[in-house]
Amino acid sequence: MSGTILRVAVPTPLTRVFDYRLPEGLDTPQPGARVCVPFGRSEVIAVVLSIETRSDLPKDKLRDIKSVLDQDALLDAKTLSLLAWASRYYVYPIGEVIATALPARFRQAEPAVLPEETYYAAVASADIAALKRAKRQMQVMQYLLDHQAPVCEAEVVAVAANNRAAINALLDKGMITSLSKPWLPPCGIAEQEPPELSDEQDTAVKAVLNASKRFQPFLLFGVTGSGKTEVYLRLIERMASEGRQSLVIVPEISLTPQLLMRFQKRLACTIVSLHSGLHDRQRAMHWLAAVKGQADVVIGTRSAVFTPLPKLGLIVIDEEHDASLKQQDRFRYHARDLALVRARDANVPIVLGSATPSFESLHNARRERYHELRLTVRAGNASPPKIGLLDVRRRKMADGISEVLVAEIRRHLDAGGQALVFINRRGYAPVLICADCGATADCRRCDAHMTVHAASHRLRCHHCGAERPIPETCESCGSSDFDWVGQGTERIEQALSAAIEGARIIRIDRDTTRRKGALESHLAAAHAGEADIMVGTQMLAKGHHFPGVTMVGILDVDRGLFGSDFRAIEQLGQLVTQVAGRAGRAERPGEVLIQTRNPDHPLLGRLIREGYRAFAEHALEERRDALLPPYSHVALVRAESTHANTGRAFLKGLVEQVRLYPEEVVPRHAVMMFGPVVAPMERVGGRYRYQLLLQANQRNYLNQLLLTIRHQLEADKHARKVRWSIDVDPVDFF
Repeated sequence: MSGTILRVAVPTPLTRVFDYRLPEGLDTPQPGARVCVPFGRSEVIAVVLSIETRSDLPKDKLRDIKSVLDQDALLDAKTLSLLAWASRYYVYPIGEVIATALPARFRQAEPAVLPEETYYAAVASADIAALKRAKRQMQVMQYLLDHQAPVCEAEVVAVAANNRAAINALLDKGMITSLSKPWLPPCGIAEQEPPELSDEQDTAVKAVLNASKRFQPFLLFGVTGSGKTEVYLRLIERMASEGRQSLVIVPEISLTPQLLMRFQKRLACTIVSLHSGLHDRQRAMHWLAAVKGQADVVIGTRSAVFTPLPKLGLIVIDEEHDASLKQQDRFRYHARDLALVRARDANVPIVLGSATPSFESLHNARRERYHELRLTVRAGNASPPKIGLLDVRRRKMADGISEVLVAEIRRHLDAGGQALVFINRRGYAPVLICADCGATADCRRCDAHMTVHAASHRLRCHHCGAERPIPETCESCGSSDFDWVGQGTERIEQALSAAIEGARIIRIDRDTTRRKGALESHLAAAHAGEADIMVGTQMLAKGHHFPGVTMVGILDVDRGLFGSDFRAIEQLGQLVTQVAGRAGRAERPGEVLIQTRNPDHPLLGRLIREGYRAFAEHALEERRDALLPPYSHVALVRAESTHANTGRAFLKGLVEQVRLYPEEVVPRHAVMMFGPVVAPMERVGGRYRYQLLLQANQRNYLNQLLLTIRHQLEADKHARKVRWSIDVDPVDFF
């Protein structure tokens, strides 16, 4: 039929788009705008993909849209193109991909406008000397005088220590004025002078700036403490001076506030953050400011990669190796890889920074797809830490810590240093076992032991979240004699308190940082020298600068040497290197001791003796020999069900159907299938899990097969009996 047809993306698990008729009296929205449409028996928010004059559907099958929410595009053409690419590459419905890109408020019928906010400005002729006896009023007045532009109410209230009476008094005296206008992102104050760049940093900055008007991926491979962030700052500063926006993506929410604070102290430009720690209203405001070009810098976690930026000039991916950049459920995208596509489409440079680059990025640098920039020297007078292996096979241990390590920690504390002890396991002990019959306290919904949390006297499953009190007697034999086997952060904290009397210890893990602001409070205490020892999980390993830490102890590395995932060795090398990099970042030299029962392991020895690059080069050769990524391309088809073997039968049927596909769909032997097999942990959250591994030397064959599989499963009513998913380029085979 003819007429104005809107082709829209609806958030539904179907890999297709939908046509709707535009009723008379409604203006035609631009592609990228939101509309409200009837869908089934309800109404949903959809995004316009294109304006058509004809539809393949008959006239009586087309439904009218209900309303137009945006006249102009909320998602510009380049962003829509990126989202369409992501939908095809990750084999995921375009409607749900687009929903991921929008803040939660704009997935509803919320107007996409910045709210009116109250701002204050100082009257230039005001006599500040008259406020000598009014401390709060003086603080507010001085703050406003230091800012040329009006300052938002929330910021002024914070300066006044929530004393609104001081603000009202200044208004009554006519010393400040107030006005209402759309909210604007805060501007950095640039109070810190930039340090002098090293020769390597200067070379890196110039290399990126020389490519500032074209697409060029750079791998900034810098040892821990070498000043990668300073390189980012210099590049972003130049972009802002040219009126261009910068997108900075970090892997963890915990890193965002620290980086944001550092940027605000250095850059005199507008900066917004985007991460799940923000309230929906805050996130919508920050997102809109970026979309409207009012934010010079956007710092965010992985979903920030989709934020439309009309003046994009630079993309930075910090800690590009981190697995947190990959979404692990529903739309399983990798922010780093999408950022590369986005930079290519926008014709801008992208910087991938890490002290431990992913094997994929090192492989691309070796093939000269990326331009590698090296920072081999630590900033300032800091020297690399001395790293050693501590063989604990025949040493006396107390709760998982050797006497040698305790003695070394004590020696560093006596010399005025701080210590960091890393163990990548929270709780007190990973296993509660009956001393009489050997029965273990297991999760009733997962194939996993319950972890003992002594402080709360609870058993918790770290996979599904189930918990229950620590039992008084064994459920199997009635004995009350239990052994708490293994160590977690709680137990290490207790052991160190007993071994080093008077030591001030801060534990940093998910349990101690649940409350808002708790992590920042702990980190501030560490920086202020209010802690002698920090005990924690990988939350301590990523990007933190502890100038007082001279000693790092790493516990329980042996688990990573024998993991079932082919990426386990890579992740171990990255984790050990990152944790070791927390030591000796100031003038005093650092020391790292790694407890192990496998001191002769060849890859671990190479990592310690020759560094991460030599370790990675050797491990990459093993990957090549085994034809594992990055020397091939893989995807996982997962299936799970509340009934054992249902998922396996489902995947077996899928394999049989794939083998019947004609040659033009996928050539014989172009894609290899392995499985189906039980997942490394079969049952999680009461669901039995199975997986099928697909591997190909050419990505186009793999993608073609996955698209065919997706369309088949969507049409197969039997597929609704299981929960299935497709994971392209999986980083976790768990």
